[in-house]
Amino acid sequence: MGLRDNNRREIEDKAIDINANMQGTLSFKDPVNLKINGNFNGTMECRGTLTIGSTASVDAHIIGDNIVIAGKVRGEIIAKKMIVLMPTAVLNGNISTPKLNIVEGAIFQGKCQMLDEFLDVDELSKYLEIETSSILELAKSGKIPAARNGDNWRFERSRIDEWIATEKVK
Repeated sequence: MGLRDNNRREIEDKAIDINANMQGTLSFKDPVNLKINGNFNGTMECRGTLTIGSTASVDAHIIGDNIVIAGKVRGEIIAKKMIVLMPTAVLNGNISTPKLNIVEGAIFQGKCQMLDEFLDVDELSKYLEIETSSILELAKSGKIPAARNGDNWRFERSRIDEWIATEKVK
């Protein structure tokens, strides 16, 4: 069994199925398979896969790696890897993601921004919620993975995500 199989099994072992009405903030730093089947109102931040089940109703600001929506969602969604809207999905809100799959029958009302694999200073500032001056200091000092392109800095999203995952941001 390879390393990839071990990682997949570890994430599968961390599956959480929520069948309740909840409000507040849900945050998972480790990858997990989270499925919401009830009602949720608030903020969600999840690494791994977040699934909004067909019976769910969610009003939230959502940040995650992979997000699969089969129920009703209202709010802003940022997916670092992919968003999938299943045929029963009803999404009212803006989304940002590098990959989007809308299956026939899904309803999407809002704006979509397809994320680039490379970010400039302003985009990274929004992505990390850090001041642009701090980003520039980190880039100049070599404390963040960056490449200089003339007078501009470019940041590869996957390298930034790895940098964050290794807790280099403090």
